[in-house]
Amino acid sequence: MKDGKNGIPSRAIRGMITKGVGGLYSVAPAPGEPLTGEILCSARGKFRLDGITPLPGDDVTAEPDTEAGAADGDRFVITGIKDRKNVLIRPPLSNLTYMFAVIPSCRPRPDLLTADKLIAILESAGIEPVVVVTKADLDRASAEELREVYEKAGYRSFTLSAVTGEGCGDLIRFLGEVAAEAEKENGSVRAAFAGVSGAGKSTLLSKLFPSLSLKTGTVSRKTERGRHTTRCTELYSVPVGDRTIYLADTPGFSMLDFTRFNFLPAEDLPSCFREFGNCLGKCRYTGCTHVREEGCSVIEKIERGEIAKSRHDSYVAIRDEIRKKPDWKREKEEKERAKRIK
Repeated sequence: MKDGKNGIPSRAIRGMITKGVGGLYSVAPAPGEPLTGEILCSARGKFRLDGITPLPGDDVTAEPDTEAGAADGDRFVITGIKDRKNVLIRPPLSNLTYMFAVIPSCRPRPDLLTADKLIAILESAGIEPVVVVTKADLDRASAEELREVYEKAGYRSFTLSAVTGEGCGDLIRFLGEVAAEAEKENGSVRAAFAGVSGAGKSTLLSKLFPSLSLKTGTVSRKTERGRHTTRCTELYSVPVGDRTIYLADTPGFSMLDFTRFNFLPAEDLPSCFREFGNCLGKCRYTGCTHVREEGCSVIEKIERGEIAKSRHDSYVAIRDEIRKKPDWKREKEEKERAKRIK
């Protein structure tokens, strides 16, 4: 292999996008590549023409920029993006293995509808949700109640406090376990923490991985929203024991609009509620919507206390939201989106 100036490779290298701001992308070279530090890349114009936006988590190829005026090996340009295993609209990430849905026990009040929307989107995308209940030191009863709701639904759940450190060791051990499993398959763990603004995501990550030095802020007493927190999505390389995983802290959000965005069709929603699984196809009526029908297996399970009422309330609210948009408009937008996600 011929090298350019300063030992920069003159051929394409493989890597993963960790961050994108203003049309420039940070790319971490893949194992085995001659470069070890992240490189700054622009993206080839063809992606813009094809309506494709490079995302953190994308596996890419990048070549030294040979345009006139650029020093040999001085900068790189992304020339290829591998097919994505999955992609999220909000937060904008691709190829995730896990998403940690962060729910505060208080301050701000737990927004279970937003949490359940996020979990449904992850189920649809094939990303494993993990529930993390934060601020357990402020309201232990609420934290335990929330953990039980999601454990009953079939999700791995953690209750912890970034202030006292309670439960943080359990979460670190879990990350170590999944990293070891991924290593057996020659893969890497790419995960993100997401939740409403002020839920304590950045504070938690800073507690788990002090070297990250993430920007954190307090919660406004008036609005119960976080202040001075994460502004962009970035994947960070962090050590877990003798292994490395990639974690993303994401901008806090207050809503996931199922009317504006086509996260998933209404007919797929029941299968995105994991605890509905063994009920589907067992209702009295073939076209059961699992909202209020007589003989509905889901409703019967709720009455027996096997499904949390808050989860069913979220299901009904999400279903109503999805159905606000006409099918023809949703199908048209989905076809246009499919062209962009390749």
